[in-house]
Amino acid sequence: EEKLANTHEATTSNQEERNKRVVTALYEAFNSKNDVIIFDPNLFAPYLEWWFHGPPFHQHLKRLLTGSSPNDLSFPFVPFSVVAFDSTVIAEGCDQDRTVSWVHAWILGADGKIAHVREYYNTSVTVTRLGSADVASQSTYKCQSVWQSKLCDASVPGLVLAL
Repeated sequence: EEKLANTHEATTSNQEERNKRVVTALYEAFNSKNDVIIFDPNLFAPYLEWWFHGPPFHQHLKRLLTGSSPNDLSFPFVPFSVVAFDSTVIAEGCDQDRTVSWVHAWILGADGKIAHVREYYNTSVTVTRLGSADVASQSTYKCQSVWQSKLCDASVPGLVLAL
């Protein structure tokens, strides 16, 4: 049983590292104007689900992903941190003046393709992992905070992203 748990942990760790590499390569493509990578069908699922939380004029990622402003790098995405939790990769950054902070939550499928992205601007994001506290009881759950954004100040809205 212990060997099986170690194998699962190693597989999860490998998946997380692969997912981080995919997302990091995407940011590098954004900032180098590499449309070949950005629009690579092997990178994205056929239908990408995109959620946005923030002022509408900050929909910079949407413009890049849809190709409506492919060469507009007026808002460069340079993540200060990239972390992975299973199939979710969290990236955090801010604009050059450090007045606008952003968090992206990329969710990759088992095939390694990006299927969902959640985009948050000037929002304090806390990522929690939900799990059963007691295997025998399905009515008891624990909620463990595993990550919190660091670049925004206390005067912005906050939300919890549950994994």
